[in-house]
Amino acid sequence: MASDLPLRSLAELADLLARGDIRSRDIVEACLARIDALDGRLHAFVDVYRTEALERADAADRERRERGSRGPLAGLPIALKDLLDIEGRPTTAGSKSWHGRIAKRTATTVERLVAAGMIPLGKTHMVEFAFGGWGRNEPMGAPWNPWDVHTHRVAGGSSSGSAVAVAGGLAPAAIGSDTGGSIRIPSALCGLTGLKPTYGLVSLDGTVPLSPTLDSVGPLAHTIEDVARLTAAIAGPDPRDPTTQNAPHVDFEAALVKPPDIRGMRITALPSEQFLSYTMHDVVSAYEDSIAALRSLGATIDNDPLPLDFDDAMVRNGRIIAAEAYRYHRAYIEDERLGIDPWVRKRMLGGKTIGDAEYDDELARRRRAAALFGDWMRARHALITPTLPITATPIDEVDESTTPLATWTRAANYLGACALSLPAGFSTGGLPIGVQLTGCAFADATLVRLGRAFQQATDWHRRRPKL
Repeated sequence: MASDLPLRSLAELADLLARGDIRSRDIVEACLARIDALDGRLHAFVDVYRTEALERADAADRERRERGSRGPLAGLPIALKDLLDIEGRPTTAGSKSWHGRIAKRTATTVERLVAAGMIPLGKTHMVEFAFGGWGRNEPMGAPWNPWDVHTHRVAGGSSSGSAVAVAGGLAPAAIGSDTGGSIRIPSALCGLTGLKPTYGLVSLDGTVPLSPTLDSVGPLAHTIEDVARLTAAIAGPDPRDPTTQNAPHVDFEAALVKPPDIRGMRITALPSEQFLSYTMHDVVSAYEDSIAALRSLGATIDNDPLPLDFDDAMVRNGRIIAAEAYRYHRAYIEDERLGIDPWVRKRMLGGKTIGDAEYDDELARRRRAAALFGDWMRARHALITPTLPITATPIDEVDESTTPLATWTRAANYLGACALSLPAGFSTGGLPIGVQLTGCAFADATLVRLGRAFQQATDWHRRRPKL
């Protein structure tokens, strides 16, 4: 049993701990053994906290024996995207130019996970400065999507290492960040469940920013239950992040305590005839099967006209990202002596041409679009689309000048909404396909309810790659 522990969900591991069948040390040792065996190929981790993780596991086992469990996440390991600061440890944000940068304090997200009793296994690779959806990183290397052991395929970005760590069974769950799809894109490409929480629900303090107006921190895991418990652990007001101060409480626990009943819930579906011309047939089939599954569970599915243009939202979201990323990194992004990924540099320099007035206009337009979307969502519980139009591409076929992965994901960031990617099938070539549910601001628990119903009726989230 020990060898497959890292492939199990957090909830399954918590049950085994509660019954006394295993120890936290068993789980951590199993994760470390798979990292030793597989990460040379998968390239998920940039740093592994071997000694500290084992010490924390032993401490968790002692605490459980002496005082009982601290909670449902206590004694369980977690992988962290390398833009979350941990005091005294390096944070590279995926950049070789940042090697040697040592964090002076710990991100709120990490503090809250540790307070819940979780054990950080280490930091995961990512697209440099989190600016890219494919998952490539020319200076530091790209993680290998574990669903194809023969061909190096992209894992999606920018939380590429976090997704590969979980999909490859090196960790049962991970934390990523999402500015235009960077949790949901790798989740879909790697067969995982990933939630982009509503902006302001999770503190960004101690997280290297890409675009402070659009950034979100959230989890990648196998199941919606794991995702919900992780988000609940890291959510809530933080005096160090003003954007969290007025956020309402989202009751994740209420969405988990009883079997989900979605009868009568209304979901609007993007008609397949409006899909991008390059959308794969397998993606369309998985999407239609997902709609059928939700309808069979009692949800009402309609095709009402949408109050947004996905292409326009993608472009405008990208302009805000570029403008804010350039402002944050402008002191060094043009320094050719630094080994910065050329495509990341090019994308950031695109923000240099966006002046203050134009930037303010984009923010005003975004506020109007978010208000319109919020009004439209009052009559429904979610919007369903594919997460992505394609499956994982071989890395040597990637065209970094294109953004085909972000068409349906960027809208949620642009609108200040929450969005959930669920495993929804596989292509004929055996590659994962995801479906996306988007909710209005702070409807995260509603997405959890829908996601639980979907995963109780399907088994895509139970599949694992054969490594």
